[in-house]
Amino acid sequence: MGTIILSETLGTMLLTLLGCGVVANHLLTNTKGRGGGFLMVNFGWGIAVFAGVYVAAKSGAHLNPAVTLGILASGADEYAAGVDITVLNTIAYFIGEFLGGFLGGVLCWLAYRQHFDQHDNAAEKLGVFSTGPQYRNVTWNLVTEVIATFVLVFVILFFAGTPSGLGPLAVAMLVVGIGASLGGPTGYAINPARDMGPRLAHLVVPIKGKGSSDWGYSWIPVVGPIVGGVVAGLVAMLVKNAIG
Repeated sequence: MGTIILSETLGTMLLTLLGCGVVANHLLTNTKGRGGGFLMVNFGWGIAVFAGVYVAAKSGAHLNPAVTLGILASGADEYAAGVDITVLNTIAYFIGEFLGGFLGGVLCWLAYRQHFDQHDNAAEKLGVFSTGPQYRNVTWNLVTEVIATFVLVFVILFFAGTPSGLGPLAVAMLVVGIGASLGGPTGYAINPARDMGPRLAHLVVPIKGKGSSDWGYSWIPVVGPIVGGVVAGLVAMLVKNAIG
């Protein structure tokens, strides 16, 4: 369990540090990359995934509870990297993923501390750490997150046969594509740990004028990705059984 927790913590920490960092660079006052645009954010998150996957290779680099649950739902005999499926190992993945998300959020705040202090928009400060919808509607926000996470997990489950060196790059480009294609309505959390961990960091760290952490919305980027991941695992199992 210790190896899983350490590996997933480090990988998810890098994922959220770089991912939240590109959002901070785009949004906050007087950064070098201010106003870089949503496509810059998409590529930044893709590179963040690339770095996190390499660092967490020892544990199979789930970095995302939706991926962990998708693997379980797919009926795979074992996790990537030869880690057996057990209740304790699943809990270890969750611990590492959420802890890494929290630590990455804290490190992002430290890197951009002066810019947070100079920025006046509380909603944009929260947007560095966590996602939020353009139009707040429980049903349709959930639908968006379910669909986007389904794409992520379903495609990842079909990466198993690709050359090992392609894995991180393939997942990175997949995340860029999901962001560019499906990220507009909700900011594409597609990962409960990526949203909840940094949101907790936003709650804890002393950000000047930070405002609310928007806990009323916070369950949607948790439940939506979990549902999308599990459905992707079940559909992948059916498809693989059907096509052999």
